[in-house]
Amino acid sequence: MVPLLGVIREFRDITLFEIDGMKAFYREYFADSKQMHNFATQEPAKPLNNAQMCGSFFYIYDMALTIPFNKEYKSPQELVSLLQNRGLEIHKPTKAEHYLKHIGYYRLSAYMYPLFKMPKEQHVFKKNASFDKVMMLYRFDKKFRLLLFNEIEKIEVAIRSAIVNIASDVIGNPFWITESTNFIDQVKYNRTMALIDNELRHTREDFIVHFRETYSNPYPPAWILAEILPFGVMTNIYSNLKNKRIKKAISQRFGLQVTPFESWLTIITVTRNSCCHHSRVWNRVYSIRATLPNRITHPWITQPTDLLRIYFTLCIIKYFLNIISPDNDMVAKLQTLFTHFPEIDKSAMGFPEKWENEPLWR
Repeated sequence: MVPLLGVIREFRDITLFEIDGMKAFYREYFADSKQMHNFATQEPAKPLNNAQMCGSFFYIYDMALTIPFNKEYKSPQELVSLLQNRGLEIHKPTKAEHYLKHIGYYRLSAYMYPLFKMPKEQHVFKKNASFDKVMMLYRFDKKFRLLLFNEIEKIEVAIRSAIVNIASDVIGNPFWITESTNFIDQVKYNRTMALIDNELRHTREDFIVHFRETYSNPYPPAWILAEILPFGVMTNIYSNLKNKRIKKAISQRFGLQVTPFESWLTIITVTRNSCCHHSRVWNRVYSIRATLPNRITHPWITQPTDLLRIYFTLCIIKYFLNIISPDNDMVAKLQTLFTHFPEIDKSAMGFPEKWENEPLWR
């Protein structure tokens, strides 16, 4: 997590925190001048279709910096004229109107931002900036998200399996996930149980129906529950485990200490959320700073790297893949994507020079 004031300077008027149990600290320091708001999702989506981070979310904004929203809706035709007036080259206005109609100006505006002159707040485009370039960035980001999601799926399945198998073996109880004695924080345990109950109420999975019709137990065993729980819930189950030996055994399966392992799971989950929600990822600067391991036994990177850029997230994904699937082709996939989109500024993604020569990527 980056320092609070640094985040506020970065985002200026709105800051999103993905933390749990720290509200009192921020309220103490900011209650006089800030406004706080909470939001939470009651029904996390199913694994691999969507994702939810478990925990508290809240944002702080400075009322002194806010102004009334007075912008009016503009049609695609009006938006084309607006963009042209700001200096964006649009060679086929009718086609641009079509994209604005079916994709939306607000979504595409994220890919216009890199094309603005400084100061960007003036919304004046650089020379030779074009709508074609905007669409190129949009298409690249879409393909990049698909690549990321495909690789993250493999990691998610492997981590679910490690949590369930190791904990079930050590505890010796198939129903350990639903028993409070296995967890440190009972508030978190109760929250997890509420999510489990909700999933069981709404699921139509055949294997859950079969369990209900066949067995008298109130809950299925861990290896069945794990198949219907969101990945964020599984990672919270891991972090809340009382038995430190189990947590250590799970993290060591991936060659990491417990703290960086938990941190990297958070990074994976946040990135997965972005992919599932079709959010921009290619040049995003994230607000969560990963914890680096004290020692690492598997090949890793040697060059200085911005921990908040997507390249570092790619390094985390590649690290897990090298353990789960040693013959993975992630490097080839990335290089093919960059070949198809040669205009992409890899430095904006955090890639260093000759990144492919790093021990991790060889």
